[in-house]
Amino acid sequence: MAISGMIIFFLLVVGIIVLSNSIRIVREYKRLVVFRLGRSIGQRGPGIVFLIPILDQALNVDLRELFLEIPQQTCITKDNAPISIDFLIYWKVIDPDKSIIQVGNFAAASQGIATTTLRAVVGDLGLDEVLSKREQINTVLRQKLDDVTERWGVKVTTVEIREILPPKDVSDAMIRQMSAERTRRAVIIEAEGTKAAAITVAEGEKQSAILKAEGDRQAAILRAEGFSLALDRIFSVAKNVDAKTLSLQYLETLKALGQSPSTKYIFPMEFMNLLEPFVKNTKEAMK
Repeated sequence: MAISGMIIFFLLVVGIIVLSNSIRIVREYKRLVVFRLGRSIGQRGPGIVFLIPILDQALNVDLRELFLEIPQQTCITKDNAPISIDFLIYWKVIDPDKSIIQVGNFAAASQGIATTTLRAVVGDLGLDEVLSKREQINTVLRQKLDDVTERWGVKVTTVEIREILPPKDVSDAMIRQMSAERTRRAVIIEAEGTKAAAITVAEGEKQSAILKAEGDRQAAILRAEGFSLALDRIFSVAKNVDAKTLSLQYLETLKALGQSPSTKYIFPMEFMNLLEPFVKNTKEAMK
């Protein structure tokens, strides 16, 4: 009884192990490539997949987009300048069967093709073109890699160059060039600011001169108008003054002259004419 119990327990354990290996749960982003007695019978999943114990062997394939980092590679440009470049390759499996059957180590194979393709692309370009045409190099690398990896059931979606390191003397020359360009822009900006300030000052002086001239003109007009009004007023008053009033005014003036220290006096003819009636009236009164 003890031996039969042990046998039953052993068979139960084996059954559980076999059953656990026969049932697989495959996630949405994965597939199982199933081989039965060494022959591929296609992919399975997602969901629950049943396998025949011992006969079936399954390999996992990830369908998500992955990336492969290519370390720095030293390449020679068309003008014989050594340059170091590192980049990333983004790829995804589009045919799980081919990705398992057609290539043994996709990462290593892709890295080898990427480095040789990079050297070929950079070798056709000058140093200035490599530094300025990064997007073009990315596109060419992606196309060439995609042509090769297509037969492996893999799609290269993007190639991105991360860093390009030119020789030290070239880097120093680029730094000097950028410094000179920044200095040139600063001088231009300063000159434009000085020009704008001078224009503003000149415009202000112009407006000030215009306003001053306008003020002087208005003042002259007002003075002339005031003088004209004064003359009109004097003329209107003078028209109402009779000869006796003028004679009295002249006598007052004569009195003031008599009080002065002067010994010589000059009288206008009009003064004598104005005094004639007064003298005549005085003589008649004395008779």
